[in-house]
Amino acid sequence: MLKFYALFFLNLKSNSNKIKSGKIMNKECVFCNIKKEDKLIDGTLAFILEDCFPVTKYHSLIIPKRHFENYFDIRKEELLEIHDLLTLRKKQILSEDSFVTGFNIGINIGHDAGQSIFHFHVHLIPRRLGDLENPKGGVRGVIPSKRNY
Repeated sequence: MLKFYALFFLNLKSNSNKIKSGKIMNKECVFCNIKKEDKLIDGTLAFILEDCFPVTKYHSLIIPKRHFENYFDIRKEELLEIHDLLTLRKKQILSEDSFVTGFNIGINIGHDAGQSIFHFHVHLIPRRLGDLENPKGGVRGVIPSKRNY
């Protein structure tokens, strides 16, 4: 699998865009430059990669091919395909790892929310019994003091 550590620190907010197969691409964006052979699944409008900095085993990213920054700029057809890819990847993970008992699905929008690659993407994070002593609060854990309620 392609390791894009070196590309990770590029200026990802560059305005240097190009058109590839009718889709807007950012020539400096790591997600716009993923090779087909490095994709787990390559759909029409989106694809799946394993995260290079996984929270858990099989942590995956679902990424639209069109370059845009956040969820609020998504097109309906992209959203539908991303949903289908999330569902497909969930089924694959469950068939490969019987210890997976839950999932977190996450989207970071903006620097202050933790977004570090400014090309929209969705995290699918498999969870297993005992991977966290007390998982109550789930995604509320992005602000640790608010997780337990």
